[in-house]
Amino acid sequence: MSAIRTLATGSALAALVAVGVTAAPAASAKGLEVRSAGSCSIASTWKLKAKADNGRIQVEYEVDSNRVGQTWAVRILDNGVRVAAGTATTVAPSGSFTFSRIIPNVAGTDTIVGVATNAATGETCRGRVVFAG
Repeated sequence: MSAIRTLATGSALAALVAVGVTAAPAASAKGLEVRSAGSCSIASTWKLKAKADNGRIQVEYEVDSNRVGQTWAVRILDNGVRVAAGTATTVAPSGSFTFSRIIPNVAGTDTIVGVATNAATGETCRGRVVFAG
């Protein structure tokens, strides 16, 4: 009975080690990436991604409203400071847009926030990721 328990424990440990090994490359300095997603104030959804890029951070903020032709005001904040702003229009076929920028990687942890506001409907999307790169 004890040999079976040892075998099961060893198998579980091997499985945990295997998971740790496959997760390690995603957390390396070269490929560090964080993502989050959520719902907006009416019916749209958002996705926010921050990825290491040669000492800087590549930020991608996507909003999907399922409606083509909507214009949104977009801002990217890093630790509360606006680092990018502009407008984006949802396009076919999905009725979404992606707002991409490369921003400086400030010392310490970066709390990156994407905010998008639809002027016609007043809908607001607000996404947040914490980038510890």
